[in-house]
Amino acid sequence: MTIDIRDILAWPGGDNSTDTVLPGVHLNLTALENWNYTLYSNGTLSNGTKCYLTFEPYAPALIFPNGTFVNATQCWHPVYPIGARAGTGLGFAVAFGLGLVLTLVALNKHGKLHLPSEKRFHPIGRRWQWYWAIWTCATALISLFTNIDVDRYYLPEIPIVLTCFFWYLMQIGAIACTWEAVRHWGSWMERQFIDPDPFRLRQEGRRYWVELIIPLFAYLFMWLNFFIVVPRSWTKIEHQRYPEQIITDAKPTATDDRFKSAPFFLFATWLITVFSLWHSIRHYCPRNRGVINRTIGFFKFTPTRFMLIIPLAFIIPLYQAMAAWNFTWSPLNIKGKPEAIYPGGYAPSLLIVLIQAIYGLTSPNEDRELIRQRRERGQILDAEMGIQRKPAWWRRVNEAPAPNMTMRDRIMRNVREIGGGGPTARNLKESIHTRAAESKPRPTPNGPASPGDVEMVSIPSPEHVVGVTGPIAPGDFAVARQTATRYANMTPSAASRQAELMMDGPRETVPPPPPYSDRPPAVGETGRNDSVASMSPSINSPPAQIRSMLDV
Repeated sequence: MTIDIRDILAWPGGDNSTDTVLPGVHLNLTALENWNYTLYSNGTLSNGTKCYLTFEPYAPALIFPNGTFVNATQCWHPVYPIGARAGTGLGFAVAFGLGLVLTLVALNKHGKLHLPSEKRFHPIGRRWQWYWAIWTCATALISLFTNIDVDRYYLPEIPIVLTCFFWYLMQIGAIACTWEAVRHWGSWMERQFIDPDPFRLRQEGRRYWVELIIPLFAYLFMWLNFFIVVPRSWTKIEHQRYPEQIITDAKPTATDDRFKSAPFFLFATWLITVFSLWHSIRHYCPRNRGVINRTIGFFKFTPTRFMLIIPLAFIIPLYQAMAAWNFTWSPLNIKGKPEAIYPGGYAPSLLIVLIQAIYGLTSPNEDRELIRQRRERGQILDAEMGIQRKPAWWRRVNEAPAPNMTMRDRIMRNVREIGGGGPTARNLKESIHTRAAESKPRPTPNGPASPGDVEMVSIPSPEHVVGVTGPIAPGDFAVARQTATRYANMTPSAASRQAELMMDGPRETVPPPPPYSDRPPAVGETGRNDSVASMSPSINSPPAQIRSMLDV
């Protein structure tokens, strides 16, 4: 239903002079006139304070003498179906919801710390761009969901105010998100620049003061935009219930000086953002000589996402200014053109959020990237000095044993490192054969040694020799016998030593050491004779005879 005019109508005649008929319903005309109700041509019944619909199925059923209605529907009620503006807004709301989820994932990824926090680079600095992206999505969702009732309400009321209120907050959030992305990129470039040498850039001078002051001006202009637009009376924006009211109240309010001056503050923030990008490229990227080369270098070193979001951010104040000068394209107009409102008012903010979210999902965490760069620099320095670093698992395998390892675990660990079992037995067998070959009886001058010169003894079988798994070569009987005897004699002691090594503490058979005492030993406890007489010659011994002067 389209409302073009609002004229006062006469009360329809009823059964008598105190009765009137509204779409099939008889009402008390005396009560209506007593409470100053007027019938309008747009299908409403109002007394200046209350307003009710008079067409089916929303017409009131009864009016009491005190002026109250039964089953009446107020004029500010969602009556119409969803229109083009509301339907398009739902599609944008779904896109902003997706952007909100992706932004939360990116915040969780880039907000984590993998290195100790530094005083020069606070962790909150890297998160601000994601906080503003969340702000943008949240305000956009509120604006778009309340925008549904802008189409559905019979007479405009609070939905148009909420839609425009949060739309302006969304615009500020999108500009702030772009600013924080550029500012933090410069901070990240500085962090990489000074990581190899912390004293390379001092915290003083023109560069330092510029980076300290420009954020203050950026947020100053954003807050000026907020205070010019938001804290105001929005009641006249609701006055779009008939053409005359739109001309006298709504349009002058939506195009006043405050709305016209607000976009210039966002444009000033956009200029500061571009200056911050130029400042970071100038100080942290290779320099070029000449105006043309510097211009080419500016576009060359600008990240791809900034080539996209900075022009999109420029559209935000541009459209805000167009809406302030042309009420037809303004979102404050309930009959505004959707083909102008959404491409100019919502699409730039949505694209900025999505581009930022895609960047956050595809780029690594800054701490992890810094760790990778440090590792690469370390590998280059090691290669220059000829140092070969062991792999990461080497330290875990060859490091000092854990405190809870028993002696048995330590011995088994050493055995695993040097080998055991079959290899050890083969080495022992080879050692026996080598010694036997070196100890063979050599031929004497009188001739080779006869077999009778060798004492015939019983040779132990190979299995009696510890570690020998094969037959002993002929002619090595004497050496084999001696070796077997030596191993047989040393087996008990070797087994005893092995058992002692396998224990976690000292053997029980070994007596403990004597107790330690700080008290000096008493007389006679040391086992020495402390008598003075023992130090002098005995009186019973013969006197010493001096033979020469050398004995004196």
